[in-house]
Amino acid sequence: MISIRRARANDVDFLHRLVNDDDVEPFLGGRAALDRESLLREVERSDSEPQDFGRFVIEADGERAGAMGFEVANRRSQIARLERLAVQPAFRGRGIADEAARQFQRHVLLDLGYHRLELEIYAFNERALAHAERAGFVREGVKRKAYLRHGDRVDAVMFALLREDLAE
Repeated sequence: MISIRRARANDVDFLHRLVNDDDVEPFLGGRAALDRESLLREVERSDSEPQDFGRFVIEADGERAGAMGFEVANRRSQIARLERLAVQPAFRGRGIADEAARQFQRHVLLDLGYHRLELEIYAFNERALAHAERAGFVREGVKRKAYLRHGDRVDAVMFALLREDLAE
């Protein structure tokens, strides 16, 4: 069974190991929190600003398997930016990220009342691009050589999902 929940302080060590894993870190955005103190601040912010910011843990059969997050991008227009979906390598290939993403979409769009979810994925991250399409996101375009990542200029592929796009 796959479930998502808000991260808690006792998840920080797990989050720290996850975001610093050699098979995860190269695919995270350049602004991602990587140290324990920054991760704890994010967890605390998620708790104090649940409508505007969230850090979530993905669980598979009660075991921590990954994480994901969101931040308000435009409050007036009800747009949230999704970020940092990461699944531990040992849990990949089981559809965990796809199911967690669908739960997360419903939570942010329906429970929190957002209208539009946006995300950007490095163009070299083929696994994440395929995941976004499987999870129902619509590809909207490419930001050419938009980001400096590990010394290289890289493209970012933009995706979005609207409340009315949700599969019933």
